Amino acid sequence: MIKTDLPIYLASKSPRRRKLLKQLNLKFKSFSVETEENVLPDEKPDKAVLRIAEEKMFAARKKIKSGIIITADTLVFLDGKVLGKPVNQTDAFRMLRNLSNKTHQVYSAYCLYNTKTGKTITEFVKTDVTFRKLTDQEISDYIKTGSPMDKAGAYGIQDDFGAVFVDHINGCYYNVVGLPLSKFYHALLRII
Repeated sequence: MIKTDLPIYLASKSPRRRKLLKQLNLKFKSFSVETEENVLPDEKPDKAVLRIAEEKMFAARKKIKSGIIITADTLVFLDGKVLGKPVNQTDAFRMLRNLSNKTHQVYSAYCLYNTKTGKTITEFVKTDVTFRKLTDQEISDYIKTGSPMDKAGAYGIQDDFGAVFVDHINGCYYNVVGLPLSKFYHALLRII
């Protein structure tokens, strides 16, 4: 159990990350920060996700004077190319068809900052996710639910039909959801 006198803040608009932190029984407040979330040309996935989480922290620190601040980012890569959130239904269809019957990588990074000690921890986790072969009808039906539109790679492994697209994973399930809980929990213990 995490115990601290400092307030905890999650700088994220992701409902999935809020739900994951609640699983840890954390009391926290959440707010969002606006930053560019682009992968730079020739930037390696691990470097990109770490940099983006750190940029979010830079923006979050301007809003919070005292407490533990948490930022995070998740990126999906297929064949070395980033798959962000789909811009429309056609884009979502293209992404899901490309993911069909292939293995892709999900990178999630988090950045923790303690305003009292000035300590920062930034780490990432990579998980390989293999999709089974998807039919065009399954993809279309899933897109009609609207669920893929706010998710990197156009799918969610949790809480919706996107879960049945996944044949297997190699790595942390929660990383695919958006925050590698076990590693994150231990980092949070170290920052307090």
